[in-house]
Amino acid sequence: MAQTKRKRRTKHRGTAAGTIQTRGRTGRPPSSEERKKQTRQQAREQRLNTPPTWKGAATRGALAAILLFVLFAVIGKGKDPIVGAAIFGLVALALYIPGGYYMELMMYRRRQRRAQQGQPGLKARK
Repeated sequence: MAQTKRKRRTKHRGTAAGTIQTRGRTGRPPSSEERKKQTRQQAREQRLNTPPTWKGAATRGALAAILLFVLFAVIGKGKDPIVGAAIFGLVALALYIPGGYYMELMMYRRRQRRAQQGQPGLKARK
């Protein structure tokens, strides 16, 4: 005897304009761990797809220069380690800001180029 019960198929409804509407997500709701992971991934994509700024490069350069100043002031030898550390910190600042900006710009362009070529997991900013 033939089987009478058939598995229910998902329904698609057509509209007058010719578009097809499908039902929303009907499965189980995502757990809090899955939601956190999805949010984290979206935040990472958004952060990676924003172009670099001089302000961000200046902030990172200043932080690195301050850390170098403190390091050289603490371990410095000689008559006046603070002056030497300050000069070294200023030179580092002058090098880190443009170097950091252009390095970040190069990486951003590379990510955008890969996303345009259609590599999985990368989305280009429009």
